[in-house]
Amino acid sequence: MKVRYDDREGDMLDMLIENRQIDHAEDHGQIIVKYAEKGKIVEVVIRNASKLLGSILVGILKAPERKIVEIV
Repeated sequence: MKVRYDDREGDMLDMLIENRQIDHAEDHGQIIVKYAEKGKIVEVVIRNASKLLGSILVGILKAPERKIVEIV
C-alpha cells in the first residue's frame, strides 16, 4: 500500500492499495473509491483530508496507549 498526502492539490489523501488497472470509480462526496474488475478496491482518495480526518487523528494521538482506539 502506498499513501500520499498533497496539500498543494486540494488537501488530498491518496491510498493506493494495489497497482491495478482501474475499471470504475464511485464518488461519495469527500471520498472517491476506485475499483478494478470484479469490484476489488484499488485506490481510495479523500478530498479535504485534514478537515475530514483531523478530529479522528487528534483523538488517536491523545488516546492513552491501548490497542483499540474508539472515537465517538
